[in-house]
Amino acid sequence: MLRHEFQPGRLVAGTFLTLTGIVYAGDAGGAWEAPWFAVIPLVVGGLFLAGAVGVLTHGIRRRRGSPRTPATTPPDADPDAPH
Repeated sequence: MLRHEFQPGRLVAGTFLTLTGIVYAGDAGGAWEAPWFAVIPLVVGGLFLAGAVGVLTHGIRRRRGSPRTPATTPPDADPDAPH
């Protein structure tokens, strides 16, 4: 599996949207009664929180520098030279 950059903002957004789906599924299944407007604060609040987490993560990564940059070879290095 290829490694990828961890993005906590997407995790937060996915969690809130999954929670919204669970609320609708519970209402449709008869487990509880949820008013039709209950999902608006869940979705809007989740997207707002995900955006805030994304901005915070971006600021932290920009301040620290990106440790996952690919290694480059110096321009004077001979690629055919034995190691």
